Amino acid sequence: MIRIEGLFKSFGPKNVLNGVDLEIPTGETMCVIGESGCGKSVLLKHIVRLLMPDKGRVTIDEQDVAELSVSDLYSMRRSIGYVFQSAALFDSLTVYENIILSLYEHGEKNEALLDSEARRVLTAVRLLPEPEKVGAEVFEREYEILKNKKPSDLSGGMRKRVGVARALVGEPQYVFYDEPTTGLDPVTSEQIDNLIAELTGKLNVTSVVITHDLFSVFKIAKRVAMLNKGVVHFLGTPDELRHSTDPVVAKFVARYL
Repeated sequence: MIRIEGLFKSFGPKNVLNGVDLEIPTGETMCVIGESGCGKSVLLKHIVRLLMPDKGRVTIDEQDVAELSVSDLYSMRRSIGYVFQSAALFDSLTVYENIILSLYEHGEKNEALLDSEARRVLTAVRLLPEPEKVGAEVFEREYEILKNKKPSDLSGGMRKRVGVARALVGEPQYVFYDEPTTGLDPVTSEQIDNLIAELTGKLNVTSVVITHDLFSVFKIAKRVAMLNKGVVHFLGTPDELRHSTDPVVAKFVARYL
């Protein structure tokens, strides 16, 4: 479980988080929504300790994230996959090198294992066909072509899928998505939504999705938390969000649908 208690964060005179309280049970898909600049991504960065709170705490599986030693922090982060808003692939690296980078940086040098993991996650995000459906020869040919491509050779949707594949390396318990459908056309956005839903069910991971795309929310979320003025203004199911009579919630839903 992820537990956020009384979380405050300011940047200079600007108060971004003003006492956020939120629990995300194991195995749940939680969507965090709100207006631009309301602190959604800031909240996510506190969970993985890319930012430290001014006040309050974040715990993952009963461990206070802010109090972890460097080695324990790195160990905890290995249980987390992070999908960045822009995919954040390294332009100078191939698809394969982008995917296995974290394992390599953590000291894994076994090429057979790295190659096997790349195949697994690229198949999981449907950038490669399942070998048993197309045959080993076709699979190997498509894998060799894809693994050597650079991000500039890929469409926006494919780059996003590579970003998701990289996040799945090492079979994480948690996967965090920061605006996964931003900049994508409606068809590709729906494909990414379907992918998130499929992976969450198939891999039994806890997913936290930062988004302003309500189409995504209604498709993938089990619960929704809406941030407003630095606190959790609404917490409930997608259906409760859709039918809320709270003026702030109703205005947001009406604007984005």
